[in-house]
Amino acid sequence: MPTPDAPHAPAGRATVEEPRGHTALLFLSAASGAADAFVFICVGQVFAGVMTGNLVLLGAAAAGAGEEGVALRVVTALVSYGFGVAWGAVAGGRVWRRLPVMLTAEVALLAAAAVLWGLGLVTSGADRLGLLALMGLAMGIQARLRTTPTNYFTGTLTSFVGRLAVGSWRQGDGWAAGRLAAVVAGAAATALAVRERPGTGAVAAAALAAAALLIEAAPRRR
Repeated sequence: MPTPDAPHAPAGRATVEEPRGHTALLFLSAASGAADAFVFICVGQVFAGVMTGNLVLLGAAAAGAGEEGVALRVVTALVSYGFGVAWGAVAGGRVWRRLPVMLTAEVALLAAAAVLWGLGLVTSGADRLGLLALMGLAMGIQARLRTTPTNYFTGTLTSFVGRLAVGSWRQGDGWAAGRLAAVVAGAAATALAVRERPGTGAVAAAALAAAALLIEAAPRRR
């Protein structure tokens, strides 16, 4: 019976069957944590990839809670993430070597965001919305890469803790724990970068996604 971590692969999405794929997922999980931390800290208390959190923020904003402008930022995040998911769904079913191609697109978006932020070109509210759109697009694409989630972890955490509680540890749970740790590490690395060298705040997400790309694009041994 499929679980949230190992479902039947939908069209255009790949399952993980080897250690190298699991390693790439660790880097992507860390990239997700880094991207969300950067957006939350530097763009304005929204998320690039955690859409459940954004929906909660949207509901709060609709009731008049939250800081000024948060509703527009949340809508920007939701729409850009949706476009990323849609592109990933289409590309996943039509593009040859889809994982490297989709990851290249994600890395390009994250790198563009890192450059814009690092060069001090994000100076207005509209600029921040554009930056948020780049990050949201990237996270939407990442969500379509594999059946194993790397930018939303409620299901992973629920399944992992549930199996741990009843003593039904299974093969692959070590990787699940690793992904949970990776998202925390990615967020921590970004928060530290923002504190020490603010211009490098978006670098970690791009670098971690690039590492995943190198792993996925490397030739397989036969």
